[in-house]
Amino acid sequence: MTAPALGSLPWSPAADHPELLGAPVAAALPGLPASVWVAAIDEDLADTAAFCETYGVPLDASANCVVVAGRRAGQTSLAACVVLATTRADVNGLVRRHLDARKASFAPQDVAVAGSGMAYGGITPIGLPAGWPVLVDAAVATADVVVIGSGIRGSKLAVPGALLAQLPGTRVLEGLGQPLEQRQPTPSAGPERAPDDSDVGWGERPSEREDDDRRYLEDRPPHWGSD
Repeated sequence: MTAPALGSLPWSPAADHPELLGAPVAAALPGLPASVWVAAIDEDLADTAAFCETYGVPLDASANCVVVAGRRAGQTSLAACVVLATTRADVNGLVRRHLDARKASFAPQDVAVAGSGMAYGGITPIGLPAGWPVLVDAAVATADVVVIGSGIRGSKLAVPGALLAQLPGTRVLEGLGQPLEQRQPTPSAGPERAPDDSDVGWGERPSEREDDDRRYLEDRPPHWGSD
């Protein structure tokens, strides 16, 4: 196996370094059909922009995994979206339609962490709970190698894009990642929202008292809340 040449990082076989992996990632590793590589990083530089700038990894070789909450008929489910760092997941369009959700949003930080069992800033599609839909942008799936999270903030994984397309529950979607420069400003007017929920979803105040398809921040299921 030849280590990838990505930035200034020394990549090693991930199977040899379980200490650099989140527990769910380490548990999923033996069942993967291709080689996965890991490199230690400064956990304060785990966020994509700082990571790419510091370690010389191109943005278009780095992929972000975001947790999305979809809600329909009073039920909320979580899914993951994997897009290149040069793009943003089309949550309110393609993702919402694919999940058949009435509305969809980026899940609040504590919900994403508790639901995935991974550190915020290190959430990765490898090792997510069984039953989660994993939506992967076509540009990620066709990449030779992409850098993703490892389940913790102190390392990154390098994996073939084709491997991500083969993960359980995965669906490859063309156009899932939208170029950042094409994003339209979000109008500031709208329903009052809880402080940690800037998008549609948790924290939105119901427009009608009897509207049971909206929920307050406090109504999250207990097992998705903070410890």
